[in-house]
Amino acid sequence: MGKILPVKARMKGIKMDGTVRKDIKIGDRVMVIQKQDQRTGKLTEGVVQRILTNAPNHPRGIKVMLEGGTVGRVQRGMDHK
Repeated sequence: MGKILPVKARMKGIKMDGTVRKDIKIGDRVMVIQKQDQRTGKLTEGVVQRILTNAPNHPRGIKVMLEGGTVGRVQRGMDHK
């Protein structure tokens, strides 16, 4: 039987979600959901160019602009580049 690791060890380098503004930095690689993709759940990967949400947290995800101009709410964060 495989060894079960604590959650922090399993999630090392991967942020749990994108609801906390302080966890998202310019230059981070993230997965966002665009407004038009909310019904399908299609995620778009990109690099944060600008953080648009001013609040410290948001239940549906912090809104960001990716390099290239795509705007969406962060669903998942990945390792810093």
